[in-house]
Amino acid sequence: MSILVTGGTGTLGRPTMAALRSQGHAVTALSRRPGEGRAVGNLSTGEGLDRALDGVATVVHCATTRFRDIGQTEVLIDAAERAGVEHVVFVSIVGVDDIPYFYYRDKVASEQAFIASDLPLTILRATQFHDFVAGFLRPQRRLPVLLVPELPVQPIAVEDVAERLVEIVAGPPLGRTEDIGGPMVLTVMEAARQWQRAHGTRRRMLPVRVPGALGAGFRAGHHTTGLPGYGRRTFAEYAAEQAAALGR
Repeated sequence: MSILVTGGTGTLGRPTMAALRSQGHAVTALSRRPGEGRAVGNLSTGEGLDRALDGVATVVHCATTRFRDIGQTEVLIDAAERAGVEHVVFVSIVGVDDIPYFYYRDKVASEQAFIASDLPLTILRATQFHDFVAGFLRPQRRLPVLLVPELPVQPIAVEDVAERLVEIVAGPPLGRTEDIGGPMVLTVMEAARQWQRAHGTRRRMLPVRVPGALGAGFRAGHHTTGLPGYGRRTFAEYAAEQAAALGR
């Protein structure tokens, strides 16, 4: 089976490419830059997409701009329909239709565009990646106080999401399939304690309340799946591996 992974050089794309190849699939990453194992194409302009999709049976759409994904989604849909792609797997986010966040609204629009297309489709929603949660903490490493949002999270390893994508690719289109989340539901404060423990630091942590409907949606846990989660790798394990990589 010939598979094209958009965002194949990104955070989720890299482990997804590796997992698919480990199962013997012929996989190519869509990229704006040439390189080994890449097909050159631009999701913003459509340039090169027809060539990149020639002979492709399955597209795994991991690419994101975090600003205006719907434009790229529409370009991809048009090209995939022309190419006669047999299965599109779209990675979305748990809670996108329940939390009024601009990036989530864009994900909903992308989901709806795929559903309205003629493409055989599977939509997989996942909770936030471990790196997303760490992204609250890394930029504050030199501050005397750690500002921590008062929110629950259910972080999942990108490798666990990649494993689920491999399972989906091996089967028929499922429409909207079951959401997946990490093995634990934590508060961001609990995750921050695990991060500090792994990195050998101890700083005062100041809880920050996220205001409005956005904060209410997150506090209600609309972005979590509940337990048991699909993922196996915990945030504490991720934090320890990140600290080890830095020699701490």
